[in-house]
Amino acid sequence: MTITDREPDATPAIEVPVVDSPPGEQPVGWSHRHLLDLDVVAWPEIELVMRTTDAMREVLARPISKVPALRGVNVTILFYEASTRTRVSFEVAGKNLSADVVNIAAASSSVSKGESLADTVRTVEALGAEILVMRHAVSGAPYLAAEVFGGSVVNGGDGWHAHPTQALLDLYTMRSRLPGGSVEGRKVVILGDVLHSRVARSNIWSLTAAGADLWLCGPATLLRGMDAWALRGAADGRRFTVTSSVDDALRDADVVMALRIQKERMASGLLPSLREYAARYGLTRERLALAQPDALVMHPGPMNEGVEIAPDVAAGAQSVVEEQVRNGVAVRMALLYLLAGARG
Repeated sequence: MTITDREPDATPAIEVPVVDSPPGEQPVGWSHRHLLDLDVVAWPEIELVMRTTDAMREVLARPISKVPALRGVNVTILFYEASTRTRVSFEVAGKNLSADVVNIAAASSSVSKGESLADTVRTVEALGAEILVMRHAVSGAPYLAAEVFGGSVVNGGDGWHAHPTQALLDLYTMRSRLPGGSVEGRKVVILGDVLHSRVARSNIWSLTAAGADLWLCGPATLLRGMDAWALRGAADGRRFTVTSSVDDALRDADVVMALRIQKERMASGLLPSLREYAARYGLTRERLALAQPDALVMHPGPMNEGVEIAPDVAAGAQSVVEEQVRNGVAVRMALLYLLAGARG
């Protein structure tokens, strides 16, 4: 199954679950056992995540921001890479749903003694894990975990490949801030190190499904392979634009998302220097002036201020970076809830 063509004028018949109650007590409308990427998630299911996130935001606005919906469900967070935003937001999300949350840092586990990924996954399942949230430096690792794990696997980021929960929270943030509550027809620019970005790849699926006019921009060396993907289309012929011209990309943009220069993944020769990258592609106030006056500024974090984004832009009035972080908790609450319902 691939993402289906979006019908902009159609209102999907989506029944939002009552999130105060356990998902096993009601149909949740979610059909996937795992969330590994968004290429197999249909548009009505993305809309279901958005609407369920609205319900979770209402929970978070309460004096006591906690519901017993996942009481007794074991959520294990297994990260093989360093993380703050994703790891902590999943932990907070699970606890807000009253799940039993176990947090494992691979560096302090038996992985450091040579234990294989499959053995680690089998071990955490034997210890009671029902939903496994996983981040790994190797692309495809969560897919292997899903083959051996009896519960649900959530991809918290794998190599250069995918980061589906980040893409969903990015979409939710755009919808919550753009007039009309939709990205349809809006020019959305992803600027920077696209080559190494799992965030960009998952956003291609979600933003083209939502009807955005999507542009990818960066040095040609950091856009390799994207031209062919753009010509082929994300799915069902949905096109997007790839360019190395910052001016063309930013002109009249409604949303600009800067990407971190991933120095730890960078091979020699891709960039002359970080200083030159900042001079030619960094998101400065002068470049942002090409976009719409009220354009949103986004960044999946962590930020290299002064490289891909200027400090005054990162902290400026148009920045919604902190809102992305806050929305990450609500989106991940929604996903854990829906996955628990599908698993049940």
